[in-house]
Amino acid sequence: MQFHEPTIAYVARRTAEGKSKRDIIRCLKRYVIREVYHLIKARPPAAEPASATT
Repeated sequence: MQFHEPTIAYVARRTAEGKSKRDIIRCLKRYVIREVYHLIKARPPAAEPASATT
């Protein structure tokens, strides 16, 4: 939260809204999880390995 400019701006905005640091961190965690979920969901399914027939 110290070096990433968008996060610094987000923390400042949420602090101005009256949120506690604990609430702000909770919101940031939710944001990160949403981003990761969408990346995982958009990933195409893994191809099935071809079965070896002998």
